[in-house]
Amino acid sequence: MHFLDQAKIYLRSGAGGPGAVSFRREKYIEYGGPDGGNGGKGGDIVFEAVQGLNTLIDFRYAQHFKARRGMHGQGKNQTGAGADDLVIEVPVGTQVLSEDKEEVLADFTEVGQRVTFLEGGMGGRGNASYKSSTNRAPRQHQPGMPGEEMWVWLRLKLLADVGLLGLPNAGKSTFINQVTNTQAKVGEYAFTTLVPKLGVVRHKGREFVLADIPGLIAGAAEGKGIGDRFLGHIERCRVLIHLIDIAGTDPADAFRTVNAELEAYGEGLADKPQLVALNKLDLADSELGEGFAEELLAAGADEVFQVSGATGAGMDVLLDAVLGYLPDRTATETKASEVEDATEDAQGWSPL
Repeated sequence: MHFLDQAKIYLRSGAGGPGAVSFRREKYIEYGGPDGGNGGKGGDIVFEAVQGLNTLIDFRYAQHFKARRGMHGQGKNQTGAGADDLVIEVPVGTQVLSEDKEEVLADFTEVGQRVTFLEGGMGGRGNASYKSSTNRAPRQHQPGMPGEEMWVWLRLKLLADVGLLGLPNAGKSTFINQVTNTQAKVGEYAFTTLVPKLGVVRHKGREFVLADIPGLIAGAAEGKGIGDRFLGHIERCRVLIHLIDIAGTDPADAFRTVNAELEAYGEGLADKPQLVALNKLDLADSELGEGFAEELLAAGADEVFQVSGATGAGMDVLLDAVLGYLPDRTATETKASEVEDATEDAQGWSPL
């Protein structure tokens, strides 16, 4: 499945149906009178966050969403049928932005969250509603109210508990493959990760979601490399794991480069708790690792962990530290509990 995290779409709610002009003509009824019914309401545009989606790729092939209009009124005081709402399903973590991207109009952070975004037009009045003691045969009626329309941007920010970042070739793909079943692509060249990846980590009876984003380079805020467009996917993380290649360029420089890009991006990323991990410990001795750790501490790191994504060395200590930043129950654990409870209810009670 292709990954797409931004899409521009056109929305239009349904117009209301027109009211009817009609008069009763029935045998044995001496005075007929008006009996035109009102028009039906137009369909609303509704957004709903659903489970099982993690990309906006569907909106590449369908950009126009128009709800149906309400039916017109009819004689015998029959009100026209209202149109069904048009429900647009989006992944959890989707934001709806104004056309100029300056305002967040809706933010979907939970499964099942629904927002009526554009309301359909009200149906017009039929001539029966205009009847009065002085206007016994009205012929006026109302057309339905028009629907609302607008262009909006959809922007997806993946929901994860922990974010993984670093320079290209820092070993992020190997790391996430070691602690999850993501099976991310691994290669001996830069930018093997082109789109964000999600994986579920299970450690000491806990579960949390880990997000891996493409590597950052100096100047990413100005669009160099893949740029910083994917940093939005770790904005909602509680803690960041900053991987640094122990066998690459100077670790202290790598640490400062990535943090400078976080600072340039803004949105509070530079202020998030950050666990610095010297990766590829299998390619260096412990003495070199200790020396680099001291340099990183001098560069501003709070604590440095020495790990190996290839062998798994040091992973338990790092993941123990991650658990300290998580709530009592993550969203993944809450969903798992709900599924277990539903299974128990379905089985029912049995004395055996």
